Amino acid sequence: MDGTRELLMVGLTLVLTSGARASTTILVDGRVVGRTFDGIGAISGGGGNSRLLVEYPEPSRSEILDYLFKPNYGASLQLLKVEIGGDANSTSGAEPSHMHSSTDENYFRGYEWWIMEQAKARNPDIQLLALEWTAPGWIGGSQNFWSQDNIDYIVKWINGAKRYHNLTIDYVGGWNECYTGWNREWFKNLKRALAANGLATKIIGVDEYYSHLTQADRATISNSAFYEDIDIIAAHYPCDFGTIVRCSAFPPVSVAGKAMWASESGDSAIDIARTNNLMYLDGKMTASIIWPLVGAVYENFPISDGGLILAREPWTGGYQVRPGVWAIAHTTQFVQPGWQYLESKAGTALGSLSSRTVGSYVAFKSPNGSDYSVVLETAYASAAEMVNIVIAGGLSAGPVHVWSTNLKSLDPDQYFVHEQTFTPVGGSFWLPLQPGYLYSVTTTTGQGKGNAGTPASDTRSALRLPYSDDFGGYEPGQQARLLSDVNGAFEIAPCGGGRAGLCLRQMAEVVPYFWWATPQQRKASDPYTLMGNPSWADYQVSADVLLEHAGAVQLIGRASKQMPFDPSHVAAYFFELDDRGTWAIVRKQMADEPITLTSGLVAPPGGAWHRMTLAFSGTTIRAELDGQLVGTVEDAEYRTGQVGLGVGGWSSAQFDNLSVTPVRLRRGPAVRRR
Repeated sequence: MDGTRELLMVGLTLVLTSGARASTTILVDGRVVGRTFDGIGAISGGGGNSRLLVEYPEPSRSEILDYLFKPNYGASLQLLKVEIGGDANSTSGAEPSHMHSSTDENYFRGYEWWIMEQAKARNPDIQLLALEWTAPGWIGGSQNFWSQDNIDYIVKWINGAKRYHNLTIDYVGGWNECYTGWNREWFKNLKRALAANGLATKIIGVDEYYSHLTQADRATISNSAFYEDIDIIAAHYPCDFGTIVRCSAFPPVSVAGKAMWASESGDSAIDIARTNNLMYLDGKMTASIIWPLVGAVYENFPISDGGLILAREPWTGGYQVRPGVWAIAHTTQFVQPGWQYLESKAGTALGSLSSRTVGSYVAFKSPNGSDYSVVLETAYASAAEMVNIVIAGGLSAGPVHVWSTNLKSLDPDQYFVHEQTFTPVGGSFWLPLQPGYLYSVTTTTGQGKGNAGTPASDTRSALRLPYSDDFGGYEPGQQARLLSDVNGAFEIAPCGGGRAGLCLRQMAEVVPYFWWATPQQRKASDPYTLMGNPSWADYQVSADVLLEHAGAVQLIGRASKQMPFDPSHVAAYFFELDDRGTWAIVRKQMADEPITLTSGLVAPPGGAWHRMTLAFSGTTIRAELDGQLVGTVEDAEYRTGQVGLGVGGWSSAQFDNLSVTPVRLRRGPAVRRR
């Protein structure tokens, strides 16, 4: 270990680090207690960002889950927040609802149940939270999210978690960053409904990003009376993004006996280090929940590079443990929910090093009255600093353990390093702090750094063509392997149209509620699902299709980027066939309106199955229906991308025998785009 970082006790020769500033004295007094620490967690959902995790092979999948949830191994998360799926895009994708209609219930759809079960299996003490980002359109007649329909819908989800998965949901929210106003009476009715169903679930709210609100909106939800029926006061990104100087982007509200949480926070290591300290120092917030849990979504999807672990290639088993895991561990492996924050004798929070803008610290006391932990960060410091930590108020005089992480390093060996163990002399000790570091000082033991392998991608095992799925090897209600819903709800269901067996069906038949969308965006955004390698180039995608009602059925090819929060804007080619027999090859675009490249008319499809094919070779695009060519066009806008299935309009349609094969087309007469 570098000798310049050696810990020295009072009474011994003091060796300062090179360029260290004058010392700061930190008094850790067990008699001066503040609020109770509630935990650090992460969010699965708010965008389908965990979709590919369930597809991972063993042992990679279990290794990832251990890094997230196993105590004293990795992030050791204490809170897990999941999305209550609503059949609509909520950032990087859509998550399925347990009730596609008012008469439909299925508590095995999606992957959030499984993730909660896996978290509980590793840490039975983890607390579970749930929140809606979207909701099916049948709720409130597609006009009123804040309805009794929605309260009943949420209560059924919580009861379903208990009945079918033995999961207790500890907290539930309202609507993620709804931007359309809040209904205080709805929270009151939700509280009554929870009690009437014998549920001890607490309400958290309002899960809003206050920096984006008007002054009038801020005033509404900064009124303490608003929280009469809300148990935990919640704010999103109270420390904002980027260079975090102070956690001040939260409502100036304080309600006696109610905790305040940062219910959504940034996922970078520096954001985590700063937020986990400053949320209490500046806002008396006692929990932080990072978004997102993992980046288990195709790399061409919006915000695919977020998450504590990147897991975007289930076909290789490769994943990446990111520095944020170890930034979280500096709190979660040293402090447990129920510990108390320690404050200064003046009644203010501990916290400033030489300057709050470059460094901070928080101290905690165990319920046993003896153990303590101090978490210090120097994320923005430009020089080393020496601190003198003085222990008082009945706290342990026993051995102290020091762990560190270099927040600016790309070397995993510099994350979560056990630096030294020593015994203080005379109730105090000196600690040199390097700039850009995160430290944990504790009298507790048992901490650990997981060392499971993180296998690199094997290009020989990459997702290659040909690829096919007849949808016959699933249970009804499941999602098909590797298909990732961008919008809508595509799931396995019994085939219609006189066909036996199982097919893939789009289940959401009413335009849902989106947390981000204007009424115009809601109307324009159709259901579709994507899969495959974004580097696929020349291929043909085929599927049997059945259009059940008015609308259109779509094959998608060369799909690359999507507009964040607006999946109607996607860089891709669509082959569409509607109920009147109109077909078209359409180029959809990120920033502009779709362009119809060529179109025509065939016999209406009726209630029968048809085979659609969309093929690419260089700039040639070819569409076939039931084995017959209907259109060819030249267009050079997109050269590679994924395949997909879609429905024009919120209607039900079925798909079977999906096939993607490499192809080289013979050029023929074509409509050429200038």
